[in-house]
This record gives sequence, structure tokens and C-alpha cells, in this order.
Amino acid sequence: MKPTILCIEDHPDNMILIRRIFRPDSYNLIAAGNGVEGLSIVESQELDLILLDINLPDIDGYEIARRIRSSSKAKLTQIPIIAVTANAMKGDAQKAIAAGCTLYMSKPINIVELSEKVDALVDQQKQRDTT
Repeated sequence: MKPTILCIEDHPDNMILIRRIFRPDSYNLIAAGNGVEGLSIVESQELDLILLDINLPDIDGYEIARRIRSSSKAKLTQIPIIAVTANAMKGDAQKAIAAGCTLYMSKPINIVELSEKVDALVDQQKQRDTT
């Protein structure tokens, strides 16, 4: 079964790029254009990984990560979350990790690096789920 990735991203051009990287033959990609929609999907779908923009129009990505990590659903407390953001100031990576993100990547996105990190985290998650 193909892994399912949720991408919470409000910028259409960034979503186009994400769709090109994570093609339907390899991944099920679900898109959310804001934080409220993203959290609703997190609660209702089985996900393997979340790509999370930090600067969203309604709820920032830090708060979304905190809410996911404080969920009563055990799987959500462990799901890999990659912060993919234009926030590239000193301390932004630490802030994302402190909020509950697994990894931090700054925009513009390095396509190869993002793909490799997603593949590795999805594989780790599968191994964790089978043990």
C-alpha cells in the first residue's frame, strides 16, 4: 500500500511542486490549504507523514504541530512532521522542533533532499508500526 502524505500548504505554487515530487504512483498525497482543514484531515485520515508550512493564514504551523503532538491518538504523537517553511532566521529550526516537528527544511525546497527525507521517515514509521 502506498504511503499517505498530508501537505498543509496555502501557496498554490508550492503545492504544485509538492505534487510533482510525490507522484500518485508512489504516494497518496492529500492537500490542505490552511491549518483548520489540515487538523480536520489529521483527525479523520490514516497518515504516514505530514509536510507542514509554518506561515498559514489561520493557525500557524507551530500550533498545528503542538496540537498534533498533544492528541489523545497515540499514532499522532509519533507521526513524522516535516516543517517546510520560508522562516529561515536563527532559531526558527529549533522553534519548529520544540513545537513537535520531526525535521525542519527551509524554502526554497531542495527537491532531492525533501524526497530522501520523506522516504527515510516513511520507512522508519513503517518499521515502528510493524514492531
